[in-house]
Amino acid sequence: MLKKYQWIVRMSFISFMIYIYATVYSESGVYSFLLLNTFLGYIPIELAMHITPQRSKLFFYSFFVLWLLFYPNAPYVLTDLFHLAMLNPYNHTTGLMEFNLHLWLNFTNLLSSAIACSVMGIWSLEHITNIILIRFQLKKRFYKPALILILTIIASVGVYVGRFLRLHTAYLFFNPQWVVHQLVIMWSPRMLVFVAFMFIIQIILWGAIYISRFSLNNEEKTV
Repeated sequence: MLKKYQWIVRMSFISFMIYIYATVYSESGVYSFLLLNTFLGYIPIELAMHITPQRSKLFFYSFFVLWLLFYPNAPYVLTDLFHLAMLNPYNHTTGLMEFNLHLWLNFTNLLSSAIACSVMGIWSLEHITNIILIRFQLKKRFYKPALILILTIIASVGVYVGRFLRLHTAYLFFNPQWVVHQLVIMWSPRMLVFVAFMFIIQIILWGAIYISRFSLNNEEKTV
């Protein structure tokens, strides 16, 4: 990603978080969690911007581990959409959706965070995958889909950990032994089904973005 686009993404996220802080968080609103979740979802995007093929081994491996730990926070924001249930948009008398601008503002805030974090999270996933292919001189046709699948499965497990075990990435640095214990005992058939659901959502998102970009690039070549 070109530097100017990196700054566009960076300033857009910063502006959104300042807006959420000023209008929601500072007022102790119901959706105050949106500030922290958006910030955590943005961290892997920022980390990915600093990982390039020219970086040293120490820099690459340390930043890659950090990215891997924080990346699940990006698709995790999609699960915040369940909080739309608190909006109660329907009129109990008529059964029709009410034209309430405050309701639609909350809808816009939740959806904006979810779209931005998940879409730019997919960019970071693609970027990291491409960097790995370049550094280790791997064939794109076979290894890229394999890496995407593996990293997406890991992210899906991370979403479960964050949503249901309520384990934030930072806990690994403060109480790693307890975190490891929780990760060992969490496995169950129901957990795996949830992981499969999150995996499907992310793969559909990645596939839609990949196909769209591929088809547009081909169209530009023929113009």
